[in-house]
Amino acid sequence: MKKIVLYVAACLFGISTLQAQVGQVFPDLKGETAEGKTLQLPAAAKGKYTLLGLAFSTRSEQALQSWFEPVYTRFMADKSNAGLFADFAYDVNVYFVPMFTGANKVAAGPARKRMVREVDADLHKHVLIYVGELDPYESRLGLANKDEPYFFVLDENGKIVYTTRGAYSEKKMDQVEDILSEDDW
Repeated sequence: MKKIVLYVAACLFGISTLQAQVGQVFPDLKGETAEGKTLQLPAAAKGKYTLLGLAFSTRSEQALQSWFEPVYTRFMADKSNAGLFADFAYDVNVYFVPMFTGANKVAAGPARKRMVREVDADLHKHVLIYVGELDPYESRLGLANKDEPYFFVLDENGKIVYTTRGAYSEKKMDQVEDILSEDDW
């Protein structure tokens, strides 16, 4: 069974910039889940593969949300009744990370309350709210387009093994799943 933690960042296509990040350890990111639990990534995810999604604008947050249902269905839903397919189920922890930076920091509290009301309760422990500076992540992770979410697959040691950006597509999900499936071979 796969051991995966999904950290949702934001942006799925900036190939040249994002591929430059592959092989590097994901920088420390501290945030609070919608449930109020403080986590430090990638340390909290050590020992498991991780999908991390980051969004740092209203437009990128909307694209990030397009991943919620497919990621939940593919990696997080209860597979206990999967029968013959139970061996293909993933053990996945997922984190979608809305980033509140600059003048938007004051919006974090109201956004968290709205999220608790509007987002399915099953996802609350997988939404990590970051309030702080963007600079440490912008250059190291190649966060060039504020209107797209960025996604990173991390290995069990927190090293970036795959990157993508943008709204959900089946092709992008297949690429993520291919990376995660390689661990089984």
